[in-house]
Amino acid sequence: MNTQTTKTSGPSPRWHKSSYSGSNSNCVEVAETADGDRAVRDSKDTTRPGIHAGAPAWAAFVHDLKAAAVQPIPAARTP
Repeated sequence: MNTQTTKTSGPSPRWHKSSYSGSNSNCVEVAETADGDRAVRDSKDTTRPGIHAGAPAWAAFVHDLKAAAVQPIPAARTP
């Protein structure tokens, strides 16, 4: 995925944290940018810029997450 820091021109993005994070601050936040792409940032350090992902890369990422959610995760192999 080609990434860059979040664009700063235009209105500030509205950041959304996963409802699965609960009161735990170890999470990421996602925002839609002015150009329809997505930005992702660490919820523990919101002063740092987010990582920018184009719409096609974001759609592929979400697709892969959903596919992984319905398939068992292989056990980690030990050497």
